[in-house]
Amino acid sequence: MSGPLDEDYRAAGFGRRVGWGERPAVLLVDPVRAYADPGAALFLDTAADALAAMRRLADTARAARLPVVFTAVRYEGEPADDAPHFARKVPGLRAFRAGAPHAGFTPVCPPGPSDTVVFKHYPSAFFGTGLDGTLRSWGVDTLVLGGFSTSGCVRASALDGLQYGFRPLVVRQAVADRDPGPHEANLFDLDSKYADVITLDDACAGLTRYAPG
Repeated sequence: MSGPLDEDYRAAGFGRRVGWGERPAVLLVDPVRAYADPGAALFLDTAADALAAMRRLADTARAARLPVVFTAVRYEGEPADDAPHFARKVPGLRAFRAGAPHAGFTPVCPPGPSDTVVFKHYPSAFFGTGLDGTLRSWGVDTLVLGGFSTSGCVRASALDGLQYGFRPLVVRQAVADRDPGPHEANLFDLDSKYADVITLDDACAGLTRYAPG
């Protein structure tokens, strides 16, 4: 992209690159049926393409023997018990109660036997989960992110990843949102201030570089 807005941000010093570090991991944020199943209250009509891209990221990382982390929002009881104000703001969180029809991972992009699954109560993959310590114990310094939704849990996880000292790389084709407006606005904002927004091909090529020789 190029235009007055981009030029204004660049002139103000935004949009520098964080780049790749020494050891990446793939972080797939909430690739669950609540966003992917037609008829689900939170269904996204762009979910299928994003899930296919997430599957490719996960497969590429596994082939390179790199960590793959899946997250899901999960409540054992009512969301209001664990996240009262979040549940008040977003009643649709009831879709993430344990055992609810759309709470599970999709068959298109499920966790594999060697992957790590993190359950959370809030948008960020990091808040209250201990994920930062787990990643550090693996020597991870770079996060390659996909998931749902761009303006919600993906943004929150990328921002917290940055704040915990990781390099966030958000894969454009592997994220989706309810409407193109919030989707594009948040990708622009993330790329300007908090993460690098990269293509799926570049992400997979980058991951492959870390495969054992």
